[in-house]
Amino acid sequence: MAAKVRAAGARLLGPNSLGALDHTTGLSVASNEFPVGSVGVISQSGNLALELAGLLRDHDMGVSRFASLGNQADIDAADLIEAYAQHPGTSAIALYCEDFGDGQRLARAAHVASQAGKPVVLLTVGSTAASVRNARSHTGALASDQLVVGAACRAAGIEQVTSPAQMADLLQALVRTKAPGGRRLAILSDGGGHASVASDIATSAGLQVAEFPAELQSSIAEQLPSTAIVGNPVDVAGGGEQDIDSFARIVDQLVTSDDVDAVLLTGYFGGYESYGPKIGALELETARVMVANCADAAFVVQTMNARTPAATVLRTGGIAVYPGIDEAAWALGRLRHRQAHPPEGVPVSPPPSAETAEHGYHASRQILAAAGIPFVPAAQVSTAEDLLEAVTDLRFPLVLKHLGSEHKSDEGGVLLDITDSAALLRGWEMLQEHFPPAACSVEEMADLTHVTELLVGARRDPRFGSVVLVGIGGIFAEILSDVRCALAPVTPAAARDLLLGLRGSALLTGARGRPPVDIDAAALIVARLSRFAAEHPEIAEVECNPVAVTPRGAVALDARIVLAPSGPDPLPAGSTEPRGSTSSPKN
Repeated sequence: MAAKVRAAGARLLGPNSLGALDHTTGLSVASNEFPVGSVGVISQSGNLALELAGLLRDHDMGVSRFASLGNQADIDAADLIEAYAQHPGTSAIALYCEDFGDGQRLARAAHVASQAGKPVVLLTVGSTAASVRNARSHTGALASDQLVVGAACRAAGIEQVTSPAQMADLLQALVRTKAPGGRRLAILSDGGGHASVASDIATSAGLQVAEFPAELQSSIAEQLPSTAIVGNPVDVAGGGEQDIDSFARIVDQLVTSDDVDAVLLTGYFGGYESYGPKIGALELETARVMVANCADAAFVVQTMNARTPAATVLRTGGIAVYPGIDEAAWALGRLRHRQAHPPEGVPVSPPPSAETAEHGYHASRQILAAAGIPFVPAAQVSTAEDLLEAVTDLRFPLVLKHLGSEHKSDEGGVLLDITDSAALLRGWEMLQEHFPPAACSVEEMADLTHVTELLVGARRDPRFGSVVLVGIGGIFAEILSDVRCALAPVTPAAARDLLLGLRGSALLTGARGRPPVDIDAAALIVARLSRFAAEHPEIAEVECNPVAVTPRGAVALDARIVLAPSGPDPLPAGSTEPRGSTSSPKN
């Protein structure tokens, strides 16, 4: 069907599609109505698109364009993101996608859209592919599909969410609120309970509710009753009923203060109309003043009265309004995180290097050493005579590894701290007795004083290409699951950020009296391994576990390469042949 449509000079949306519309041109070939607004919606699910439309309506928002992807036999998500990024009527893009097809192309399109001021918010679902894959390395087991999707989102500047409600909440903040330039949050409330709860939740969202300087406290106190609390959070303590205009005056003081990065108004505002028409009219005017004063401010409102006229004035005036403090603080925290961590962009894959067909232990060491990965001196031996000859070029103490087992350490196949030739021969005989006859690797023992072990690996993802993974390594790598992932290749600086992003990064920077290790040396290994993996599409997985990092440097103590099945790489799911024979739709 796709081929026939293309042959006729057209493009196919779907099949299995709810249709499309563009409110900026009047085009409507969708089976349902959508509220008018500025969010471009791309969805593989018709029901989720309809739910999102309803949630946007609740926020007094709507849709500029909608396209139902269906099975993506021809037009795919990347095509539509590229088109929406150029659309003047779209301010943000909502994407529900189950199948990314060419994931790198999608990520690049999203990065272009983000750079054009049209952020992409992604809702996707987990995959069982990782759990059924016969992973032969820790990297394969740990680099799940969701971990890889997260890495692609960080590279492209995509905001990932876990539900349609989160998507609508974040879209409201992205469209209406300026991102905070820092973490310092001012909370203004008309109730002590809301003030305290908001402070706790905002702190857990990564924001900082610090006490105001004395000068700012004094200035705020002049606007409020003597019973008010002005240190941060600010509790007007009845000031709303007495002088509702004070909300606008204090908000203006806070959003223009050099001591504040963002402002959260929380509590009852919007409900004062219930006290009578006079205060209701003043409340509406106060809302209009806040709109005028906060057009370019990091200002968010939470109110228990989110559907009242004053709340509607705020929303339609461009201020994000939430019924719950969780959503308001979370959205502000996400905006701050986005501002503090701009995307580096999707890396360009380097040209392929000459293919390798070798993947044994020593072959893997030699190949990776040629790529710049440091290893301790070693030799592979098959007989006791070879062993004694090999050690003439090595320094004791030595390590003896049996090469017939994938998990040598767990099965007793690694002997450490061998101090002389006699002990080495005894170790050889013991390994040959307890394991099926196989070659061994004899290696110099690294100085592991103050060592931290890392896992450094990479694998080829069918949608996003090569990805690199780092984690706290050694025999507990899969138990700890403390890993970070990025699209490959990465720079040494980006690799350093990955390492410092681990939950156990204190082991690298110095903890409980331990000296810090050489993080730059470890980052260089990560960067070189990531480039090697990106240059070798014939390799499915490559891993060094552990990499021993000490204050004096870093060295790989193990190596493993897993080749991809022979034959050409399959097309990404959702792709058709041929692709690119006509230009992408722009209108």
